[in-house]
Amino acid sequence: METTNKLKDMNEVLEFLYQEFPQCFKQKDGIKPLKVGIFKDIAERIEGSEKVSKTQVRQALRKYTSNWRYLEAVTKSEFRIDLDGNQAEKVEQEHIDHAQKALEESRAKMAKRKKQQRPRPDADAKSFKKKPAHAAKNATSADKTAKAAPVKRSGKIEPLPASEVKVNNKVKVKLGQALVNAIITEVNKDDVHVELVTGMQVKTKADSLYII
Repeated sequence: METTNKLKDMNEVLEFLYQEFPQCFKQKDGIKPLKVGIFKDIAERIEGSEKVSKTQVRQALRKYTSNWRYLEAVTKSEFRIDLDGNQAEKVEQEHIDHAQKALEESRAKMAKRKKQQRPRPDADAKSFKKKPAHAAKNATSADKTAKAAPVKRSGKIEPLPASEVKVNNKVKVKLGQALVNAIITEVNKDDVHVELVTGMQVKTKADSLYII
């Protein structure tokens, strides 16, 4: 079968990229921001490969570019690199700002997760049990109110016309409550693949795309 020899573990796919493009992909030291549109370059180089598919490469890129070391590299590097390690386009300030924000959010989530996993001392557990029910209700109501507060935006945001959903077009993509600049890398029926300014690959829908 066609998929018999395909790598199955994501770490193996990353290892494939490290070995296939050693001047571009690094495990720890020497990490540099990837050029915009690098997925397309990889897809051309691995055309017909029995080891990895384009889908696996896209997933591996998503993991690679969301790593803390990579995000830090985006904030500290002046230029991006291509598959051969050659200097590509300059890292723009908005890319640096986005990487910094992603890094801070990722670290905050990690800290919160560790705090939740930390065992509660007996004294804290007892005081927790004694907390009045109405206090817990009030706290919950406050949390809900804070979460329900609308996000204020400035400027008019226009949806991307269907005729403009084309490969290589620059767009804004909605991720949660934020709009992030990206470039369309693939259009597959209802699914649209975009590459964010940080280099991360994301699959979304056409109705989540907006005009820059």
